[in-house]
Parts: sequence; structure tokens; C-alpha cells
Amino acid sequence: MTREARPEPTRETAAIRLPGVSGGWGTRSLVGVAGLFGLFLGLPVVVLVGRAVVDGSLARALGAQVVLSALALSLGTTAVSLVLTVAFGLPLALVLARRRFRGSGWVEAIVDLPIILPPAVAGLALLLLLGRRGLLGGPLDALGIEIPFTTLAVILAQTFVSAPYFVRSARTGIVGVDRDLEDASRVDGASELQVFRHITVPLAGTALSAGLVMSWARALGEFGATIMFAGNLAGKTQTLPLVVYGEFQGGDLDGSIAAATILVLAALGVLIAVRALHWGHVLDLRSLG
Repeated sequence: MTREARPEPTRETAAIRLPGVSGGWGTRSLVGVAGLFGLFLGLPVVVLVGRAVVDGSLARALGAQVVLSALALSLGTTAVSLVLTVAFGLPLALVLARRRFRGSGWVEAIVDLPIILPPAVAGLALLLLLGRRGLLGGPLDALGIEIPFTTLAVILAQTFVSAPYFVRSARTGIVGVDRDLEDASRVDGASELQVFRHITVPLAGTALSAGLVMSWARALGEFGATIMFAGNLAGKTQTLPLVVYGEFQGGDLDGSIAAATILVLAALGVLIAVRALHWGHVLDLRSLG
């Protein structure tokens, strides 16, 4: 007897066969719950943007100097914090991924700690370290270096709270790279830098790029640590999230909504651009030489 051949599932039927669900009401219930949660995550943002567009507050905010100045400051400081994150976070991720040493678990815990710390606590910790009466602030102040309530303080606060997202993602991506491929390139005469640029980074590119986006988004939305450590000085430390808070506290709901909408659109634009460029190719360094 010959076994009757089963027809290959079409794209449409494959799309509705979810793992662990037999179909019928089970499938519809799962899709319904997923849809409801999707609405919960997306609808508030849609309402926020829609309100700002419909009542014209977004157009007015785009011409307001305080908003434009805060947006420029946010974009500039997050760009610098992202450079610092990659410059110092990537070597740390590489060490954590490739080496096991006594105390490595504690190092990983320290790296993860800013993720779970309330932002205000992070800002207070930075102030106690780098403030004028802080552990390092006194010696720095004697040298004429003042950090709190400056633009540099904004950058450091953003880096402190956002860098762990990149380090965690980068470590995961590097761990997933096949060591045999790296060893084979070394046998062929590649230097450690060439192995890193042409093998490790491209293969871990998706995780590295995702970490960059998560880190940048966290820095862009940073509020608590910034206001504690850098203050809310217009044109100097007032980033866009601080404008949202300031307008709301001042009773200007429309101004707060408009500033928040600009923040949402800026973040959404970067996410769309990164996806359009394909996550894994953003950090592909092979074309550099």
C-alpha cells in the first residue's frame, strides 16, 4: 500500500497554524488576545500623534524655539552618548562574551544594574560621584572641571542608563558567532582586528544593530537621571523629554502633547530607517577595507 501524499501547506494555511494551537476557537482566541495587546501598545501613541496633528499643536511646536532647541540638544547628546557606548561598550561586551574570569558574574550584574535602577536613583548616584561634593567631583572641581548641570552631564546620564542595552545585546550576538570561523580566518593569516571586522562584527551584526537602536532610544527618552544630574536649563540641559514634562507642569497640555509627538516621530523615524537598511548590515565594516 502506498501512503497517500499530503498536499504541501500553502502560505495562507501556514500563516494560521500557530505552534501549540489546534485551530478553531483556540487560534481565534490567541489572535484576539494578541490583537488586543497590540492595540494596548499602539493605540495610546496613535491617539497622542493624532491629537497633536488635528488640533494644530504639532505645527505650532515645530516653530517654537524652545522645542527646536531641545530637539537639537537631544539629537546631539544622544549621538555623542551612542559613540561613547560603542567605543567603551563593545570592548566590554567582547570580554564578557569571550573570556570567563573570577568575578565575571559580578561584572555582568553591574552592567545590568542601570537597567533596573529607577532613573532618579541613577541620577542621584552620578551626582554623588561627580557632583562638586562627590567622590570625584571635588578633585575635578579643583582642576576647573565642572560636570553637573552641564551638557556633558546630559551625555553622561544618557550613557549611564542606555549603554547596558547595547552591551547586553552585543554580548549575546558575539557569543552566537561560531568560534571555528574565527579560528579558520586566523589560520589563513588574518590579524585579530581583521577577524573582528570581517568575521565577528558581520555575523553578530543583527544583535549589534538592535543594541544600538535600543540604546539610542533609551537615551533619547531619558528623563529622571538627566533632571537629577544635569537639571532643566533651557538651551543647555533641557532635552525634549524635559520639555514635555515642563510644558505639562506649566499647564500647557497642547505644548506637552506636541513635544511628545515630536519625540515619538523622531524615534519612529530612526526605527523605520534602521529596518529599511536591514539590521544586520548597519555595522558591517567589511567595506572599510
